[in-house]
Amino acid sequence: MHRLCVKAGPGALRQIRDGGFRLDSIACYAGPAVGPRWLIAGGFDLTLLREKALGRIRPLTLIGASAGAWRFAAWIQPEAEKSYRLLREAYIETTYTRTDHPRSIRKSLISIINRAIENDALPFALNSRRYRLAVITARSRGLAASEHPLPQRLGLAGAFLANAARRSWLYKFQERVVFFSGPKPPAFTLRSDFRGVYVPLNAVNFKPALVASGAIPLLVSGVRDIYGAPRGVYRDGGLVDYHLAQGFGAGENDLTLLFLHQDRLIPGWLDKRLVKRKPAAADLHNLILVHPAEEFIASLPGGKTPDRDDFIAFLDDPQTRIANWRKAVAAAAPLGEIFLELVAGGRIREVVQPLSTNGGGGGC
Repeated sequence: MHRLCVKAGPGALRQIRDGGFRLDSIACYAGPAVGPRWLIAGGFDLTLLREKALGRIRPLTLIGASAGAWRFAAWIQPEAEKSYRLLREAYIETTYTRTDHPRSIRKSLISIINRAIENDALPFALNSRRYRLAVITARSRGLAASEHPLPQRLGLAGAFLANAARRSWLYKFQERVVFFSGPKPPAFTLRSDFRGVYVPLNAVNFKPALVASGAIPLLVSGVRDIYGAPRGVYRDGGLVDYHLAQGFGAGENDLTLLFLHQDRLIPGWLDKRLVKRKPAAADLHNLILVHPAEEFIASLPGGKTPDRDDFIAFLDDPQTRIANWRKAVAAAAPLGEIFLELVAGGRIREVVQPLSTNGGGGGC
């Protein structure tokens, strides 16, 4: 069974096919806001961690929103593999009932993060020499900042309409706020076209930023007034950066790696139904997209990746959901090894396919 696809934008494709590609060329690793679908990234992540495949020559910037931010928060811990596995288990084992509400769900997110990340480890994590973390959040404005369902719905409706008309108008409703570790802000936050603000991470705001980055509107209460950041209500970073909404590298030849469950790249969460909304071509230029093949996805329980709908479908039978998710995790375990073998053996030059302007690229 064919399990893994590799696609690359023009700049990355040229490096790979010319034989000049090295893992050390990857300057950034992006973690999309994909909910439970992140679980099939586990084998890929853990292999890269175990082999210390990235960040060997210079610090690697780990850029994530929502689930992507959670994954990478585990990457920078003193015992990264242990933290990652604890995060995954806590996430899988979390159950919800019909009586849950936005505040109780936020408490469950806090519990997941606390189980994987120890407060005493935060100073080490924030001073990692190998990895730099960037957590993307959205600071809600106007009615979208309300915790009452009706005003929040109206605010989100306004954001959807504004975003549908022009993506840049989204920022009138949801401001991008990036929390970062390391001695200086990530390169992408310093460009003239960056819309938002950046805030240094510290031991006080680390976990609140992570919770906020996964606070889905209407389902999860936002996080208010995060220390060191502009006052306001912070929500899911996927609102502004869902899969990929900008280029991340600092240098002309800096590559960005992205593991995703599919080949369609969607800039923001509100763009999901806007089929014509695509990332800018410049943002794809140095991107390497790795995603599971359709055959692999079809082999998973239910013929699909784990997703948020599973919480509802198995609300009265959480053990079946948990078992299905664990099967998906086990099936995805070899994906990282497959990728590293392609790179080490040079076969990545043969299998890589061009990444089209919509993030796809046909077969693999």
